[in-house]
Amino acid sequence: MKVVETKGAETKGYEPRLKKLYKEQIAPALFKEFGYTSTMQTPRLEKIIVSMGVGEALQNKKLLDAAVDDLTLITGQKAVKTKARKSIANFKIREGQEIGVKVTLRGAMMYEFLDRLVNVALPRVKDFRGVNQNAFDGHGNYSLGITEQIIFPEIDFDKIERVAGLNIAIVTTARTDAEAKAFLAKFGMPFRK
Repeated sequence: MKVVETKGAETKGYEPRLKKLYKEQIAPALFKEFGYTSTMQTPRLEKIIVSMGVGEALQNKKLLDAAVDDLTLITGQKAVKTKARKSIANFKIREGQEIGVKVTLRGAMMYEFLDRLVNVALPRVKDFRGVNQNAFDGHGNYSLGITEQIIFPEIDFDKIERVAGLNIAIVTTARTDAEAKAFLAKFGMPFRK
């Protein structure tokens, strides 16, 4: 994978395939379908948050570094370690301990990740029948859990420390779940029938 150096937002002249598709086809179709009065009402992607909880990192710090490397490879952006917000005695977690990693994608990186997720990674899931269509939060945002990070082609199966799951939160400007579902379906999100 070729890494393109970007300053600020996007490289000159380059526009992700899904962003172009959104501008030319998806936005006008949604505008017509829902009868908006202004183009600013049309749902847009705001950000995509990819996170991975590493509870075993309390005993083995190497797992946390491996998770950072995996998430950095998958998203193309440096992952940051997240800390526990409060102490939980039953799980032997103290406030401030590093227990996970996350990446927040915006702009071109966000569209590229969504493209790879929908067209490359999800079809590689074993016995895949589609993603849950009820995983919306009521405000037009979609959450998706993936059980194995090895579905992404960037991950070399022989070099990973352990198979881990990750959470993907797709944040949109859609006001209702119906709008968000129609929006993501037009991007090619394979919802379960």
